[in-house]
Amino acid sequence: MRAVVQRVSQASVEVDGHIVGQIGRGLLVLLGVGQHDTLEDAAYLARKIAGLRVFADAEGKMNLALADVGGGVLVVSQFTLYGDTRRGNRPSFVEAAPPAVGRRLYEQFCDLLAGQGLPVETGVFQAHMQVHLINDGPVTLWLDSAERLSPRRT
Repeated sequence: MRAVVQRVSQASVEVDGHIVGQIGRGLLVLLGVGQHDTLEDAAYLARKIAGLRVFADAEGKMNLALADVGGGVLVVSQFTLYGDTRRGNRPSFVEAAPPAVGRRLYEQFCDLLAGQGLPVETGVFQAHMQVHLINDGPVTLWLDSAERLSPRRT
C-alpha cells in the first residue's frame, strides 16, 4: 500500500461539480492499494500516518501529530501510485489491486484512521475527482507499507 501524504491548510475533493469531502488543517492522503496488500498494510499505514509528527510546535519544530493539532484527514483513492513507467511512456497498472480488493482495503484504511479518533473525509472510489488543496510548507511524504518489512538502511 502506498500513500503520498501532504500537510495542508485546507483540501477538498469534488465529483461532478459537488464537494464530497473537505478538511481544514490536516493531511491529504493519496492512497494506492497494490495487488498483494492486506489488512496489515492498511493498519501499518493508518498508524504511521496518524502518528506523523509534521505539524509545528510552539518552537516551530515539526513535533506534533494530527490529534495534537485537531487536524483532519482527506483520503483519496489513487491507483496510479502503482503505475509502472519502466517500459515506455504509457504506465502499466498491473501491480494495482483489482477494484473490489482496492475498495475494501481503502475503506478499511479509512475506518482504521477514524478508529484512532481522527476526523476522516474521503473522495469517491473509482470516480473522476478534482482535488483542491493548499499545501502547507510544503510538506509531502511518500510512504510504502512494503518498507516496514525491509531492513533499515544507514
